[in-house]
Amino acid sequence: MAYSKTKVNEFRIFLHKNSLRLYELINGEIVEIDNSPLSGILIISIATEIKQYLRLNPIGYVGAFVHHYIQSESYNVRMPALSFRQITSDEIVKAGFVPTMPDLAIEIKSPSDTYTLMRDKAKYYLENGTRLVWLVYPEKKFIEVYRKDADIDFMTVDDTLSGYDVLPEFELAVSDIFP
Repeated sequence: MAYSKTKVNEFRIFLHKNSLRLYELINGEIVEIDNSPLSGILIISIATEIKQYLRLNPIGYVGAFVHHYIQSESYNVRMPALSFRQITSDEIVKAGFVPTMPDLAIEIKSPSDTYTLMRDKAKYYLENGTRLVWLVYPEKKFIEVYRKDADIDFMTVDDTLSGYDVLPEFELAVSDIFP
């Protein structure tokens, strides 16, 4: 569905009127997130592991479908499937959009997403402050790992994901993610 170029405040109003569906704002275009049952399974698998890690290492919060934006930018509000944000104070955004990109953004490819779209999302996150991005490809059972100023890592079911400096000492076998 195509719309005229939309700004962040107009997007807030749109979301209020369309609260039963998932949308993000990409370069001024309102884009509906195509979520599948398999995506939901993968989100729970990954979020559960991160949450268990955070119980022992309370350094931040993991959330599903949380809107993030950059205050200086008027045409983007991103909503990764999962996001982790380190908390340096007791401040948690309780309503609206988080006014910063997450430290870790996890996107899960839906059947309608292209590889180019997925990689463009990773690039956007890294250019705007995200330190680690995991792109999850359910049909191929692999994950691309992006870090600023580092090569892309391609992880298969024989590999183990690392949290690097974002989730220190966190590890997750890729095979544990996919059913």
